[in-house]
Amino acid sequence: MKHLLGINQLTKKEIQDIFTLTEKLKYENKIGKQHHLLKGKTLGMIFSKSSTRTRVSFETGMYQLGGHPLFLSSNDIQLGRGEGIYDTAKVLSRYIDGIMIRTYEQSDVEQFAKYGDIPVINALTDLLHPCQILADLFTIKENFKTLSNLKLAYIGDGNNIAHSLLYGCAKTDMNISIATPIGYECDSNVVKNAQEIAKNGSSIIDISNDPIKAISDADVVYTDTWTSMGMESEKEKRINDFKDFQINETLFSNAKKSAIFLHCLPAYRGYEVTKEIIDGENSRIFDEAENRLHVQKAILVKLMGDQ
Repeated sequence: MKHLLGINQLTKKEIQDIFTLTEKLKYENKIGKQHHLLKGKTLGMIFSKSSTRTRVSFETGMYQLGGHPLFLSSNDIQLGRGEGIYDTAKVLSRYIDGIMIRTYEQSDVEQFAKYGDIPVINALTDLLHPCQILADLFTIKENFKTLSNLKLAYIGDGNNIAHSLLYGCAKTDMNISIATPIGYECDSNVVKNAQEIAKNGSSIIDISNDPIKAISDADVVYTDTWTSMGMESEKEKRINDFKDFQINETLFSNAKKSAIFLHCLPAYRGYEVTKEIIDGENSRIFDEAENRLHVQKAILVKLMGDQ
């Protein structure tokens, strides 16, 4: 594990090791025990997209680990003025100990990993969002004590969240059923790759345009915003196209009674999910958000630590 570019590049054991360390770090944090495992280390955080949870959780995590987070807006560094990734990666490798990137193109993250000499973490691209999904899987594991043979239903846009859920479930033997409106399906290459990964385990992958079929008997129900950053001009069209994919009490009733609801946030109540569901007793959205901190700390230690 030299980088975290996508869950598809992790082994099942590496995911399990991240979760084991996450449990330890989360417990120690709750009881006030310091764990300065990255003392003297600096994480450069490059943001081409705005963020709440990603920035705060990574900055807080580095602080709790005894290290230093360095916020680098694309507007404040030469990368945003046309300097190439090759030069930026080479120079930053001489200054800092790791790079976290939240940007648009997956290829940008991969080039940083190719040209740099330090660990690179994908904190979101338009294609993948591995840190979020590792936190999601950890949250599910906390609730059910296992991931194997559970069913996760994702209802909504076939975006970076759906893609990383496909990889995450395939790697951990979870079953996943994805329902998107026609025209908003997941990337076909991601689906194909996830299906190949699933052949090595027991995960069942089902892709359709039928939200009722997808959510039937699900242990976990997941959705995301219908209009992601950069798609604001499509908002009205998307609201119309997604109207039958809202997670409401009627649709949610098709899942198991013990099912939990997840959403990566930000959420827009009344659109992709109703207030009754997202703020109801089945919702785990704030546990999920908190676990971004603990899981990312484990990732940082695995990539940047000396142990």
